[in-house]
Amino acid sequence: VQLVESGGGLVHAGGSLRLSCKVSGSKFDDTTIGWFRQAPGKEREGISCISASDGATVYAESVKGRFTISRDSAKNTVYLQMNSLKPEDTAVYYCAARAGVVLLTTASGYPYWGQGTQVTVSS
Repeated sequence: VQLVESGGGLVHAGGSLRLSCKVSGSKFDDTTIGWFRQAPGKEREGISCISASDGATVYAESVKGRFTISRDSAKNTVYLQMNSLKPEDTAVYYCAARAGVVLLTTASGYPYWGQGTQVTVSS
């Protein structure tokens, strides 16, 4: 399974970015996708995931109401729309994949990872 993230960049506080995660090598509709981030000196944080089966979603409290995860089966792509960005959202963002439908925001539950994309929010 291969995952490729894109869409990171530099944005001012209050701005928006949309991250994409292109998935290949797996049956997309049987794959649950999670988004994680890691800031320098901090643990990797699970921020959202979307179920393979019914599109159910989970969000961390730190991003709830500001970030939206979605999936496009025709494009084998999962998106993370990030609005009202804050300087504390600055991190490398990763998407990860796991087989099955169980929603998890624990990094150890995901065997497949992308290379990450940098998001920097200036104050």
